[in-house]
Amino acid sequence: MLRLWAYDDLLGFRGRPTDRPDARTQSSTRAARQGSGPALCTPAKDTSVIEFESVSKRFPDGTVAVDDVSLVAPQGKLTVLVGPSGCGKTTSLAMVNRLVDVTSGRILVDGKDVSQTDRVELRRGIGYVIQHSGLFPHRTVLDNVTTVPRLLGWDKKKTRERAYELIEMVGLSTEQAGRYPAQLSGGQQQRVGVARALASDPPVMLMDEPFSAVDPVVRSSLQDEFLRLQDQVGKTILFVTHDIDEAIKLGDKVAVFAEGGHLAQIDSPGDLLAAPADGFVASFVGRDRGYRRLQFLPSEGVGVRSAPTARIGDRALDGWTLAVDGDDRPLGWLAPGADSVSQDRLEPLGSTFTKTDSLRAALEAVLVSPAGLAVRLDDDGCVDGVVDHATLAEHHQASSQTADSGQESR
Repeated sequence: MLRLWAYDDLLGFRGRPTDRPDARTQSSTRAARQGSGPALCTPAKDTSVIEFESVSKRFPDGTVAVDDVSLVAPQGKLTVLVGPSGCGKTTSLAMVNRLVDVTSGRILVDGKDVSQTDRVELRRGIGYVIQHSGLFPHRTVLDNVTTVPRLLGWDKKKTRERAYELIEMVGLSTEQAGRYPAQLSGGQQQRVGVARALASDPPVMLMDEPFSAVDPVVRSSLQDEFLRLQDQVGKTILFVTHDIDEAIKLGDKVAVFAEGGHLAQIDSPGDLLAAPADGFVASFVGRDRGYRRLQFLPSEGVGVRSAPTARIGDRALDGWTLAVDGDDRPLGWLAPGADSVSQDRLEPLGSTFTKTDSLRAALEAVLVSPAGLAVRLDDDGCVDGVVDHATLAEHHQASSQTADSGQESR
């Protein structure tokens, strides 16, 4: 874990006392920048792309952490670096903001070689989120979030407004702004860490396993909230994880690293699951990659058929009956053999899907349905039809052939 002193180093506050900005320097800088900073609720336009050009890192003891890696993290997208322990993914991340220097090759951010940029200036322009949040324990939530804007000399009023806006944006209440990190749960601390990284509205963010230290339920919630947040702010993000499921869920692009610091493959999640580059990648993404790939295939176009519906009090149909209310919203399934539809004899509906959901959502609905039929709902939540496993399999085969043809034509 990168500890608090490393975050001090990130911000340029580590080293001899004479290395730290004195009050006079900070005061003059603040005066020059007074009122600077982006308008609230209006993210700065992101034009940044992170590029690795034949980057290698060899440590003095001869250890090769990263070996001739070339990749592009697209503008406004989330690129995930994933792989086993010791594969060089975290070292690659650390070279972007020069916590670790490149041995050969170069890294460009928005077309500029990071090795030619002042370390402190570079780091203050990049959002950074780490495991266990890395918050300053002696500072309140508000003070933690305002750290970088204050260092950049932002106006106090604008800084506080920006901080409160972000605190709410990451799912916390403004009442929690005066609390200290120890008074928050692990998930809440991670939210504060994300808010702090966004505070100065940097175009680029680096995230080193930010959700790995919380339990699975909280982690899933944080991932969902982060995707929502990324839809709002559209940052160029380089994200490190050891969890392939997290990589596939979050990434626009996924870069799989192998031992020895080799980049084995970089692709979209769907293409990574559909066509692993080699045996290592296939093994790393897992044997269930075919099932997981379904989340990237649309269910729109699946041939649903008329649902066997009846209302409470009606005569039951032959086979399974789908009970609906007066507006055709589903209530549950009635097993074969009943004479009439009654509320107390209904079995749980299970999950449902809509035409905008993935094929995986449709299959999940089939698997949990007691009738073996997935119920599709329309935009009003009313029954639109049902589909069985065989129909989904036919649609999947057709969709896969179309996707494969598209890959061959590229």
